[in-house]
Amino acid sequence: MSSNMRIPSICKFCNKAFIAKTTVTQFCTTNCAKKAYKKRKREEKIQLKLQQEHKSRKIQETTPKITFQNKQFLSINESAQYLGVSRWTINRLIKRNKLPSQKIGVKTLIPKSSIGKLFE
Repeated sequence: MSSNMRIPSICKFCNKAFIAKTTVTQFCTTNCAKKAYKKRKREEKIQLKLQQEHKSRKIQETTPKITFQNKQFLSINESAQYLGVSRWTINRLIKRNKLPSQKIGVKTLIPKSSIGKLFE
């Protein structure tokens, strides 16, 4: 069904004047419509990325920083963070008896002083 209406409009993308055949036409050509769509999607992606970064900053600010200075004994994960290695490396050192540890229940604790002795 075609329309006999002729409505003077201005393109929302390129701001050129054109004659629209319907009341809902926003763009002068399909190229302008496609470019406007791509621009809108690009801006949505940018906004989504900014929101994700903002959320991640909030999470980083709310997570407490682990202070190793006040502790005499460290868990395996804390020891790994303290040395900057993986927890598997700490487990291998314990297994080879290079790093003394004590198991309390299900938790393995390592004296902080023995970590310093590794490098002596």
